[in-house]
Amino acid sequence: MDQPTELLADRLNQEPVIFRGSTQSELGLILLLATLFWLPTGLVVAACFGVVAMGLGLAMLGVLLTIVVGSTLFQRIKRGRPDHYYQHRLIIWLQHRGLRSSQLIVRGGRWDLGRTQPPRLGH
Repeated sequence: MDQPTELLADRLNQEPVIFRGSTQSELGLILLLATLFWLPTGLVVAACFGVVAMGLGLAMLGVLLTIVVGSTLFQRIKRGRPDHYYQHRLIIWLQHRGLRSSQLIVRGGRWDLGRTQPPRLGH
């Protein structure tokens, strides 16, 4: 009678949210950027004090805090917006600065079908 409904991952329309409103790909990007920033920063700070292990610990804490803060930021940006909103905003921002071309339409104003005469309804 009552059968449990199974959610099949291959039938989802978009990536599922994993942590604080972020998907796996968003968390992966945050992790990559945080690691690229905090690992060298932590090692430089540790070199100043002469303790390498402290630098690795500092880098780990920095990465964890960046993941929490970054995913919270994504959650606020995405709230109430359509899918891929921030990605489209980034693409448009890059296009306006001439750093990337895109297929997104950014023109504002009236659109026209290109007709000069009204269509005929009958023969």
